[in-house]
Amino acid sequence: MAAPSVKDLPKVDDNLKTQLENFSQSKLKDVETQEKLVLPTAEDVKQEKQHMDMIQGVEGFSHDKLKQVATAEKVVLPNAEDVKLEKKHMEFIHGVEGFSPERLKHIDTAEKVILPNAEDIKMERVQVIAKDLESFDASRLRPTETQEKVSLPAAEDIANEKQRQQMLDGVTNFSVDKLKHTETQEKVVLPTKEVIEQEKAA
Repeated sequence: MAAPSVKDLPKVDDNLKTQLENFSQSKLKDVETQEKLVLPTAEDVKQEKQHMDMIQGVEGFSHDKLKQVATAEKVVLPNAEDVKLEKKHMEFIHGVEGFSPERLKHIDTAEKVILPNAEDIKMERVQVIAKDLESFDASRLRPTETQEKVSLPAAEDIANEKQRQQMLDGVTNFSVDKLKHTETQEKVVLPTKEVIEQEKAA
């Protein structure tokens, strides 16, 4: 690997460069180096010994010291409460699986349509009109002139009105004394033989 050129070296601050060039080793003080040896405590020695004994015990362990042990499988029988719950569960499952739809009763679903009453319709209409009035733009209105026209009745209308007035006067001024006495006769229509035979056949 080629050595870096002078231009690639980092630049040193002029102030630091001046201090380094003018530094005198006579300003340094003699210092004695003290080596401190920290001895382990009794607790540290005890823990280290236990650790080493454990490692040696594991490394020197012999499988011949193991004893053969027979595994005993224990079967836990359910108690009376468990048997009762299981019985109920099985009865429920059998009841669902063996259920017949033929045992169901036919039911007609009645759909009720509640129609609004006159008061509801009136309130709805008032709300619609009020909403239309609030959103109505008065600028869309056109100026109009009101013309009053008096329509005279035709000859036919006058004749009909005259007949109607005469009829009302006749009813109003009618006297009961002009009525004649009449007797009401009730007629009883007996069924024919053919009708009787049809009634018996039915």
